[in-house]
Amino acid sequence: MGVFTLYPALDIRGGRVVRLAQGDYARETQYGDDPLPRAAAFASAGARWMHLVDLDAAKAGGYTLGPLLGDIAGQTGLQVQTGGGVRSRDDVARILDAGAARVVVGSLAVREPEAVTAWLAEFGGERITVALDTRQDAAGVWKLPVHGWTEDAGATLDELLPRYLDAGLRHLLCTDIARDGMLSGPNLELYAHLRGRAPGVAVQASGGVRDAADVRGAREAGCAGAVLGRALLEGRLALADALAEEQGAPC
Repeated sequence: MGVFTLYPALDIRGGRVVRLAQGDYARETQYGDDPLPRAAAFASAGARWMHLVDLDAAKAGGYTLGPLLGDIAGQTGLQVQTGGGVRSRDDVARILDAGAARVVVGSLAVREPEAVTAWLAEFGGERITVALDTRQDAAGVWKLPVHGWTEDAGATLDELLPRYLDAGLRHLLCTDIARDGMLSGPNLELYAHLRGRAPGVAVQASGGVRDAADVRGAREAGCAGAVLGRALLEGRLALADALAEEQGAPC
């Protein structure tokens, strides 16, 4: 048994804190150019982890947030889970060396699973978070779009997940793209499905969390954690209230 972990999130584009609606780069909301003070505020509120995303790199490749990552890790005490544009083994090593506790691998985990399973073996399951962001099609199949959610890779969630389970996957971040940035609540049916398919994996809920009740719902659905985005940035959810749901909760 572990503890339920909250990941207050900062998505960075052009040096600014932003959110995209359903992964659409044309539907961006800006929240300021102060990511480090925001991260420090997360730590002051009692957070232990945070989630940091390089949106520029997610689209173009080449992780660019190394200096910010180093500042956050060095100055706040937060453990940082971060990704965006991870394309190679050297990218993983460089991000870990810059101060990340875990590297998030998304599009490449779908396009080149043989490479990512090798990284799990080399760096260990505790240092890699596989992000299988998903969108349900008209037939109810969970597809896995890539390249900043702009391209359909043709893979499905249920087809790819067993390969990572066999490779020693420990941390899975799964975003229901339809709910990301929409404040419509997390897709608890999706997470219950994942827990059934991968009972030994720490599943992080992402997309749609609105309030403390949604945090509680994710925990009760068996998730090991939840990513907090737009609701936190807009003051709809106080981090202290969310953290009250985190304390001592079994995953």
